[in-house]
Amino acid sequence: MQHDPGLILAIAAVFFVAGLVKGVIGLGLPTVAMGLLGLFLPPAEGAALMILPSLLTNFFQAATGGEAPRLLRKIWPLLLGLPLGAALGVWIGIGMASGGNLRLAQQGLGLALVLYGLFGLAERRLALPARGAGLIGAACGLVTGALTAATGVFVLPAVPWLQALGLERRALLQAMGLSFSVSTLALAESLGAGGDWGASALALVPTLLGMALGQRLNLPPVLFRRLFFCALLALGAHLLW
Repeated sequence: MQHDPGLILAIAAVFFVAGLVKGVIGLGLPTVAMGLLGLFLPPAEGAALMILPSLLTNFFQAATGGEAPRLLRKIWPLLLGLPLGAALGVWIGIGMASGGNLRLAQQGLGLALVLYGLFGLAERRLALPARGAGLIGAACGLVTGALTAATGVFVLPAVPWLQALGLERRALLQAMGLSFSVSTLALAESLGAGGDWGASALALVPTLLGMALGQRLNLPPVLFRRLFFCALLALGAHLLW
């Protein structure tokens, strides 16, 4: 990656904003980072920068809450499907590191952001059947893993499935931390040796600063979430266009 001062400042600003969003609502760091970095970096380079900030913050989120054993018994089908889906995506050639068309990768990222923005604004939760929730979770893991390898965004359809489990907020955030941690590891594996680990480590600083500020801000969560999803929708539409 070029060591242009303007580019370095832009990347730092992106990770500060992504960390801020993560601190306020407990998710959104990879989605915001990938969306904004996609404006001036190839998706594969943006994903490589995101690995360590996403991994550290999600490990912390996964370890907070005290319900990890119970949640692992509940969401293991999803967690199993995530790396399998990412490996499948790389195998069939849709991974960002597979040398595919850059424009196609940007449009895939834009489409993922648009879909997630629409889902968030709809504010609807899916209902899972009494039987078969595990199979649906495994299928969601496979699809999410493949989309992670292709776009670097790992929210769909994993997050709707987690929300449909009916977990209370603290447990849901911890379950998301577990899911996002596995997704980040799957993304790192799909990128192979293409990661810029030194730059990714430096991106930790603005990420943690933004996250610390976000946790201190007293913002109305509902309003902030709506603004967040509107921004994702606009950003995704721009990348598609």
